[in-house]
Amino acid sequence: MRVLAVVPARGGSAGVPLKNLALVGGVPLVTRAVRACRRAELIDQVVVSTDHDGIAETARQAGALVVERPAELSGDTASSESAVLHALDTLGGDPEVVVLVQCTSAFIDPADLSAAVRKVLDGEADSVVSGLPTHEFLWTATGAGVNHDPAFRPRRQDREPQFRENGAFYVMRTSGLRAHGHRFFGRIAVQPVPSRHAIEIDEPEDLELVRALAPFIDEPEPIDVDCVITDFDGVHTDDRAYVDSDGREMVLVSRSDGMGVSLLTRSGVKVLVMSTEQNPVVTARARKLGVPVLQGLADKRTVLRDWLRIENLDPARVAYVGNDVNDLGPMAEVGWPVATPDAHPRVRAAARVVLTRPGGSGAVRELCDRVLAARPEQPVAARPAAATQPVVAPVVAPAVSPVVAGASVRPRPEPVAIGDVLVGDGQPVYVIGEIGINHNGDLDIARRLIDVAADAGCQAVKFQKRTPSICVPEEQKGQIRQTPWGEMTYLEYKERTEFGRDEYTQIAEYCDERGLHWFASPWDVPSVEFLEEMNVLVHKVASAGVADHELLRALAATGKPIILSTGMSTLEEIDAAVEILGTEKLIMMHATSTYPLPPEEANLRTITTLKERYGVPVGYSGHERGLQISLAAVTLGAVCVERHITLDRTMWGSDHAASLEPAGLEHLVRDIRIIEQALGDGVKRVFPGEEAPKARLRRVTV
Repeated sequence: MRVLAVVPARGGSAGVPLKNLALVGGVPLVTRAVRACRRAELIDQVVVSTDHDGIAETARQAGALVVERPAELSGDTASSESAVLHALDTLGGDPEVVVLVQCTSAFIDPADLSAAVRKVLDGEADSVVSGLPTHEFLWTATGAGVNHDPAFRPRRQDREPQFRENGAFYVMRTSGLRAHGHRFFGRIAVQPVPSRHAIEIDEPEDLELVRALAPFIDEPEPIDVDCVITDFDGVHTDDRAYVDSDGREMVLVSRSDGMGVSLLTRSGVKVLVMSTEQNPVVTARARKLGVPVLQGLADKRTVLRDWLRIENLDPARVAYVGNDVNDLGPMAEVGWPVATPDAHPRVRAAARVVLTRPGGSGAVRELCDRVLAARPEQPVAARPAAATQPVVAPVVAPAVSPVVAGASVRPRPEPVAIGDVLVGDGQPVYVIGEIGINHNGDLDIARRLIDVAADAGCQAVKFQKRTPSICVPEEQKGQIRQTPWGEMTYLEYKERTEFGRDEYTQIAEYCDERGLHWFASPWDVPSVEFLEEMNVLVHKVASAGVADHELLRALAATGKPIILSTGMSTLEEIDAAVEILGTEKLIMMHATSTYPLPPEEANLRTITTLKERYGVPVGYSGHERGLQISLAAVTLGAVCVERHITLDRTMWGSDHAASLEPAGLEHLVRDIRIIEQALGDGVKRVFPGEEAPKARLRRVTV
């Protein structure tokens, strides 16, 4: 061992009680000192010398060795050198260089430590002290110049800098320390440190100052937590409200926050919104994000403490984001208190992390990205699930076909990845707005329908792609049709409404802007090739294509995830399709191809039948009027829901009448998210809202 760092950290302190355990940026000062040493490239080992059990345990957790400091070396008059020499004697075998590091400096740059060590190792100096370059003029109390002649005041640029010792660290050749008994001997050099790192904590005011500065000085680091809890106003919003003439409030939020929260929940991190106010705006936003919300809270701290206990979460592994003084209580309960950059000064000072983006402008997304950065990439099958889906009771499976032989009791199907989204049990329901051919060949209508899907909270939109000369039956090609563009043959009509490369390029770009996936149902092999050139994330097999084995083979060859709709199909036909497609990246959709669908033909229990028979995630593709059947499918375990969408059901075209209008789609997504929350995890417990009624109403007798 060439270089040893010793951190003296006794329990007593005259200026700030138990100063070495004081939190700065959410981290004890002794931990900050140990981390700086461990990150310094040239330091081999770190030792903390202390007389306090709490400091010793904190130091061990930070990765330091601990030397128990005797009482005679722990008083106010004991020198730091005595602690260093005692540590050397205890360890035995002197290193070439010893570094004295003080906890009273909260911002020690590991690079500065290594630079100072290098000066001793290279023989440039025997002792190095950290110092702040300064051009200050110093005076005595009697008005005499200390480092200048008052009669001659040269300009700053004409003066050599002097250095003010800041007490952060001292580097010494160990033999010299042994010989002289103090830290300054032989050739002494200064290691310059920047002013932002040079604050020394001696008084309570110094501690408050470094706490306020920490969020702006500390380098951003990944935030390793299991749960993120946010305030609403000032975190999801810019803390302003827009009020119309009827008194209805609207707020400004960032779309990027939604994707961040989605990625976070898919990675297994719990998310909760807490709000002091009871406001429908908060309810609506939480529903859109697909996360639970607690609002109308007079005492956030108590509610938070109870919620963490119910969810069995370690507070040290929880982040809470706030912006005002009513967030100070819950921030004090968690290991990662976080503030927005425009938060109240007391909130910023209490934060371990201050974000760079304001509320309503991506603050939540920034936090999500930092939490995700701390979570290792996992194979899809191993990623933890956000347990919101129901556990469906098994039913007696139909006779097993050859493609699934030997699977009488199947494990829970693994989710399938579509781009950055997992679709399957335990994941948020993947909602697809099927535009299909409802764009009527008009790119502007297609864009408006994409907006409808994005505004409602869908994750994807789907189109249909055909080569009309192949897909239109010969006997129908010449049939005359009345269309909005006049009289034309059926083939001419299908060609008139079919989008090509230019249109789909613009659709792809617009969907990306709106944060949506897009894909299509190819009806023929050339359409598969076309969609592959457009680099879609997934392919959809329409119910009409289940028995088109040439099409299925072309789709299987892409290696992409496949969504297989099963309308107007027998189990034997589905078996044959699965034989070609395989099950590794397969999602099935229960469907009945009646337009519009009457309730008696919905047969929703087939969702369970398909899941049991094929061992893949199963969703629902609906053609009914209204929302009830689609919502019931979710309660039965549908992992994705697809519905045709239209601007107006009275528009010209074959699919509009069985489609959802914008308000209907918005209500569908809203209600799906409510159902996800309501299904819960199946663990019986007493919730925070029950505590008061329980205390008031519960009668216990023996």
